[in-house]
Amino acid sequence: MKVRSQFVCQQCGASYTKWVGQCTNCQSWNSLVEQVVDTGASGGKSAIEKGRASGKKLDFVKLSSVVPSDAKARLLTEFEDLNTVLGGGILMGSVCLLAGQPGIGKSTLLMQICAEIAKGHDVLYISGEESAGQVKLRAERLGAKSERLNFAASTSGNDIAKTIEGGEFDLVIVDSIQTLAMDEISSAPGTVSQVTNCGNLIIRAAKATDTAVVIVGHVTKDGTLAGPKVLEHLVDVVLQFEGDRYGGFKTVRAVKNRFGSTNEVAIFEMLGTGLREVQNPSAALLAERTNTDGSVILATMEGNRPILVEIQALATSTNFGYPKRTASGFDLNRLNLLIAVLERRTKLKLSDKDIFINVVGGMKLNDSAADLAICMAIASAVAGRKLGEEYVVFGEVGLGGEIRSAFRADQRIAEAKKLGFLHAIGPSTVHDKFVIPAKDLRETLIRYVK
Repeated sequence: MKVRSQFVCQQCGASYTKWVGQCTNCQSWNSLVEQVVDTGASGGKSAIEKGRASGKKLDFVKLSSVVPSDAKARLLTEFEDLNTVLGGGILMGSVCLLAGQPGIGKSTLLMQICAEIAKGHDVLYISGEESAGQVKLRAERLGAKSERLNFAASTSGNDIAKTIEGGEFDLVIVDSIQTLAMDEISSAPGTVSQVTNCGNLIIRAAKATDTAVVIVGHVTKDGTLAGPKVLEHLVDVVLQFEGDRYGGFKTVRAVKNRFGSTNEVAIFEMLGTGLREVQNPSAALLAERTNTDGSVILATMEGNRPILVEIQALATSTNFGYPKRTASGFDLNRLNLLIAVLERRTKLKLSDKDIFINVVGGMKLNDSAADLAICMAIASAVAGRKLGEEYVVFGEVGLGGEIRSAFRADQRIAEAKKLGFLHAIGPSTVHDKFVIPAKDLRETLIRYVK
């Protein structure tokens, strides 16, 4: 079989023998991507030219006769919450993509996973970025000393796929997909064609031999996974490793999971001996809290887990004509919207104030029920008044200043009760004596920010 590459326009499908900046067919710029094609062993007409299909008829069964089976074993990590995020562990034959910022701890997490699984299975760690000596030092620091843990350094997608096809290992780590290249493609590692084709090779080899594979992926500066979107479609699980690389909590959540829920989250903290699961993040986040103006406790949700986190707000007089708005751990556009609601629906004047919002512990909030806590923290900071220590807050704020319902309110309330809070300020739709109903933003601020 003869193999060559051609450059195909991603907009119109026109093909070229070499790369050009602009497609002459549709006039698109930088749309050509190198792809491997099979030219065939003979010089005869192709099946497409003959107008006939070259494949064979598929073997099929009636869906009603299929018996679901969970016979495939799962490889369990030492982290219980991470196993939950994965749907019960790493499924044999599955391909998982782990993405995260540089230095956040991806290699540390994977080495700890390898150390646990290598106690009873054969594991291969393949690195295209580090030498054997560097990986050995990390393994010693994390206590990974199993004789069944192996290492290889390679940047060849062909060699890695061939190694997986050997079926000698139960788990293979590939660090990272952006460093790999195929021999048949002339473009540099990390390009769309290299990432797509190397990913395809590795995935086919994993499925053929029932080998679990974890691939590390780089991210862009805005936090999205680098490379073609097709890579995320090909793999079974996509894990996002988030958090502050210099401190605070780090979270692992499943953006995609064919074998479990995408609502679960694992929370870690980095220690000198590696990553450690945080069993009670609410208590850890509130341990150093002092009740001052601008400080409000939010009952939020991280996936299916309720967490109490401190929201801090600071308001100062602006020295310029345009007030500054800064948010750490909260969406800046949402903050600007809430400030506009506060100015329009209450008597607060914020046009001459610089406003700073911080979510303590490096947490990043994606919960719409954080609106009320953000508004109360801003009002508390501007007025110089405190919210009572016995309150937690949750609820979405509408553009009319109304307080809207929040999902999983019962879990938020249970977490607040567990940590000794006496009341929750929340939506009036929640029917619980623990919750003080709040219907309107202005009335709520007048009543509770004292």
